[in-house]
Amino acid sequence: QVQLVESGGGLVQAGGSLRLSCAASGSITSISDMRWHRQAPGKQREWVATISRRLATDYVDFVKGRFTISRDNAKNTVYLQMNSLKPDDTAVYYCEVVVNDWGYWGQGTQVTVSS
Repeated sequence: QVQLVESGGGLVQAGGSLRLSCAASGSITSISDMRWHRQAPGKQREWVATISRRLATDYVDFVKGRFTISRDNAKNTVYLQMNSLKPDDTAVYYCEVVVNDWGYWGQGTQVTVSS
């Protein structure tokens, strides 16, 4: 019984910024990895970023230097700060929280970047 609620998506101009949030709730003892994925129209879902419980991070190449993943363990929340957004970043963004070796997914939030 883990629920994830995402927020922060919207429409932004190229070069702008957005900050996504994903808050987990329910019967949670501890969360291991927290991840962000995205799915653009006509494409498969792809991994974007991961942050471990120890705050180690990793990113897909095309967002390195522009996106920053972070987490607040006390609030069971993961964030994705997105700067210098490009039209190719347009997608539905999903968070994933790993609890007891099972990945729970958020409902998705739309990010649209206009040129």
